[in-house]
Amino acid sequence: MKAFVTGGTGFIGSHLVDRLLQQGDTEVSCLVRGNEKWLKGRKYNQIKGDLQDLDVLKHALKGVDIIFHNAALVKAPNWQQFEVANVDAAENLVRIAQKVGVSKVVILSSQAAAGPSSGIPVSEDSPMKPVSMYGESKKLMEERIEKICKDGYPVTIVRPPAVYGPREENIFSFFKSASKGLCPIVGNGKSPKISLTHVHDLVSGIILAANYPHEGIEKFYISSEETYNWNQIKDATSFALGRKLLPLKINANLVKKAGVLSETVSSLFGSYPIFNKEKAIEMTLEWTCSVDKAKKLLGYRQTVSLEHGILDTIRWYQKHHWI
Repeated sequence: MKAFVTGGTGFIGSHLVDRLLQQGDTEVSCLVRGNEKWLKGRKYNQIKGDLQDLDVLKHALKGVDIIFHNAALVKAPNWQQFEVANVDAAENLVRIAQKVGVSKVVILSSQAAAGPSSGIPVSEDSPMKPVSMYGESKKLMEERIEKICKDGYPVTIVRPPAVYGPREENIFSFFKSASKGLCPIVGNGKSPKISLTHVHDLVSGIILAANYPHEGIEKFYISSEETYNWNQIKDATSFALGRKLLPLKINANLVKKAGVLSETVSSLFGSYPIFNKEKAIEMTLEWTCSVDKAKKLLGYRQTVSLEHGILDTIRWYQKHHWI
């Protein structure tokens, strides 16, 4: 099988490439814009370019059996950047895939496209109510793909919630703070609840989704079967670090103010932070999702517990001197 991967140099994409290569029967090509990063030393076909290089894509996708589209923009100061990177790029990729005869496309979306839960985990049939530009871009991406695949062309959309594990650079800030003995907790520790998946489980779910035969659009949440609160995350982190942690409970208003401050300070240096006003709002809400459909149709199961997942993640950070 010939697989083409976008976003392979990133956190989730690189783990997916590792798993595909481990299968032994898959030839993997990756679109690489610049630094190979986590792909360095892997035996894959490097395609130089980015998702705006349509001629490069047309040539690279000839003879490909399946596309795994993981590339996405997760932070930007304006809607236009999100639309170009997350909506237009995905639409162009699928259109080219149809033209050159790629058998299937698997696209990584996000629970952000559907929005937060309100006491009941969201499912694939829940109304989509994103609360950020990133979430709105993922929602529009899904809608665009549905419009151009009315003829039954198979596209699988995978929606994970928050994802953690080795190589992760954003949630990492939480573990870095904890390594110094301080554990920031949003809310009272018991709420809001969140779904949280280890990258190894997510990659397993992506592979299962890729092998599931269907026509048209299929959507799956790939997540933990359990939902967690911040007290559980604190306790698991404390165990992994082998030290007591001082919980710093932060109320919703303070989180939002911190998001505004983060944007303001970063703007002075000409950058845009991963922790911004919209991210701060998202952090104060409940984010849980149901994996019932994935369990029923794909045979998906969570295999990495919160305790083992956080231990695995922190050991990786320590080994690579991140903390």
